[in-house]
Parts: sequence; C-alpha cells; structure tokens
Amino acid sequence: MKRADQRPRTTASSTAARDTGGGASTSVTQAVLLAGGQGSRLRPYTDDRPKPMVEIPGTGTPIIGHQLAWLAAEGVTDAVISCGHLAEVLQEWLDGTPLPLNVTTVIEREPLGRGGGLKYAAASLPRPDESWYATNGDIWTRFPLHEMAEFHEERGAVATLALARPRIPWGAVETNEFGQVLDFIEAPPSPYLINAGVYVFAPEFTAMLPDLGDHERTTFPRLARERRLAGFPIPHGAYWRAIDTAKDLNEAAKELGSHQG
Repeated sequence: MKRADQRPRTTASSTAARDTGGGASTSVTQAVLLAGGQGSRLRPYTDDRPKPMVEIPGTGTPIIGHQLAWLAAEGVTDAVISCGHLAEVLQEWLDGTPLPLNVTTVIEREPLGRGGGLKYAAASLPRPDESWYATNGDIWTRFPLHEMAEFHEERGAVATLALARPRIPWGAVETNEFGQVLDFIEAPPSPYLINAGVYVFAPEFTAMLPDLGDHERTTFPRLARERRLAGFPIPHGAYWRAIDTAKDLNEAAKELGSHQG
C-alpha cells in the first residue's frame, strides 16, 4: 500500500490481471473506493474505526477487504482509497494486510462534498485516460463488473450506475379489488430501483465533477438530460447490501451463512 506520493506495491496477481485483460476494449482495471464516512448510524462499531473497517460478523474481514477482493477478482489491478474519518486505522490495516492489487490512499483534509471528494481521489488514478470504477465504502456486493463495463460501453455513456432492488423492511399485505386480504408477504422486493453505490465512469467524467459539492445534484442531472447517464440493473440473484446500521451487519451475516449452507 502506498500514500499518494509513494510508488505502489505491485503484486503477482495484479500484474497477471493486467496482462490478461489488456486486449478487451471494455476491460476496466482501476477503481476509486470512497472510505471517508464516519458511519454514525453504525456506532459503537465506528467509535474507533472508519465505517469500511467494520467487520462482517463471521468473516474476520472488514467491508473494505471484501471490496478489494471482489475488485481484484474482476480484473482491477489498481485502487485509490479516499480516506477521512480515522484514516490512520484504515492505513494501518492496509499496511499490515496482503493485498490482491495495488492500493494508493489519499486523505481528504477538508470536506469537499461527495463530488469534490471523488474528483480529488480520481486525480491519483494511474491511468487517467482510461475508464474507472468507483464504489462507496459501505457496499458489500458480488456481481460481474465486466458485464456492467460492457453495458456502459455499448450505450456510449459517460457514467453508469449499478441499480439494485432492495427489499422493503416491512411485511406487505396483498388485497383484491374488494379490499379482502389475500396474502402476507414478508420483506418483499421494492418496486423501485435504487442507486447501488457502484459505478463505471468514462475518462472524461473526472473533469465534469465539481471541485466542491455533490455530483449527484450537478453532474448526474446534467448527464441525464444529455442522455449520457446509464443505469445497469444488478443481475437477478446477485448479492447486494448497503451496510448502514448494526441490523444490516447482522442481516449480512445471516445471508452469508445461508449462502454458504
């Protein structure tokens, strides 16, 4: 692991991934991970660590460790991690952990907003003329990123959002036209797709980001008006969960156990 002013560590696995993936036009081999959140809703777990350093129960690995493993398995060779709250805890873990890809950390010294922070981190990507992935630091998911990259390229998009269909946290009641109850459905899927916190961006997207502020209120609406913003539905059956609360941690552990069983 390196800071932004140091040389990255090259691993055998990351070198191999770059060599085998270089021939495909949709190959994306670099990513930004936004890991600066305080995670106030995850207290007390985040009293002494940043949100991405919270461990998924039963795995012994923090959220960001799962993310790095997933990105590496999908052909990413270089990752820039944007740190903020308790950055030293995350950096210490990175320094002491065998990593499957090259990692650079940058620290946001003052609040830049989501768009400004993303732009600041993207400036440290090793190949600014190539497309890149980005992910929020509290997302635990597994789906084929290369399919998302292909979707992005086929549509000529500047930015593509992964879209998830979360489950409603309450039981639903199904009725007929006469108001008679037909069924009770526990935690049904939402009828709406949401931003899943995983993205693929064209090289020119970086310059469109604000230096300060929220790109979801500026850059994304502009691209949507221009029909250059795409949405990729995560494939049915693929795992996705945002880790926002202690309940999310417990649910993730249960889901992991059911998948392994």
